[in-house]
Amino acid sequence: MGYGLASKMLVNLVGGCVQAKNVASGDLMWTLDGDRTVQTTVTGVTVAKARHAVEVVTDRMTFLASPDLLLLTPDGWTYAGDTAGTTVAWTPARKLCRQRLTIRPGYDFGYFVGATCADGTVYKNYVSLIVNDEGFASRYAIALTACTGLSVRLEPVTRPSGYLQRHVNGFRVRVVSSYLSDAVRQYVGGDPHHMRQRFPRVVLRDIATFCGFLDGYVDGDGCRVTWGAYQGRVVASANVPFLREWAPIIGARFTPEAVKGRASRLYIADRWQSRGTFTPEHHPLDPPESSWVQVHEVRPRPALGTKPFTFYGYRLAPHPTFLVNGHLAREAW
Repeated sequence: MGYGLASKMLVNLVGGCVQAKNVASGDLMWTLDGDRTVQTTVTGVTVAKARHAVEVVTDRMTFLASPDLLLLTPDGWTYAGDTAGTTVAWTPARKLCRQRLTIRPGYDFGYFVGATCADGTVYKNYVSLIVNDEGFASRYAIALTACTGLSVRLEPVTRPSGYLQRHVNGFRVRVVSSYLSDAVRQYVGGDPHHMRQRFPRVVLRDIATFCGFLDGYVDGDGCRVTWGAYQGRVVASANVPFLREWAPIIGARFTPEAVKGRASRLYIADRWQSRGTFTPEHHPLDPPESSWVQVHEVRPRPALGTKPFTFYGYRLAPHPTFLVNGHLAREAW
């Protein structure tokens, strides 16, 4: 029992993927601790031969292992030979080498999220903002650097204007980071498209973060208004669920635009804090790095002829688990 992984299967060292047979004591391996990727050290390698193996077929790959290699399922650690039809813990192996940021909450973080929700663009591996106002772009760049530590700069650009029927000058702030991109997607419910994004409740951590969000969103899609004794700001969006979730936080009444396709408006009074409607909430700042992948099939593989399979197992510290090309595994106890 506890034989481990077939010799030619790929495991994730910190320096890159290697075959199971090439792992040595002292190597650093990637693993998962909850939904976060962490490093663990190989303190020993075991080698055993056996005549029975299984092929585990998942959404991502097929790998060969001892039937009693343990894989993490929603029901706990399960022998590889018994995982057919369930799901197993997995992380994208290609993202293991990326830079992980320390995201700091506060006014700057709120401003970055608010401005991104209003005018930003989130792709698979970068976040950008292109606007005409240099002051707005500069504030966005400063806030992004303050809350993530990433170095960014303003780039002069030109872009077509459908209204003016000509190219206009603008400014772009763009930072390449799949980690930050994944984080923003998490904040807005997975889909960062402005018409489908959800209200980012991560900005409700404290009043300073939320005030930053208000300022960032207003700079992007709002303006200041004064009507007699009323003093405040107004934001506009065609994403009605977004505004509807926002309104009770500031104690505002919200009525969607009656004409379909037209932007609705939400008014933010300067005295909104006096209404006592803000309640802090704690939400994670870092994106989850683990998910579940389906195990479609487990195929028995007996050894052919007289040559047995060679399996490799690892003793590890401080975490006893390792990744098989992104799939979380450990030896049987």
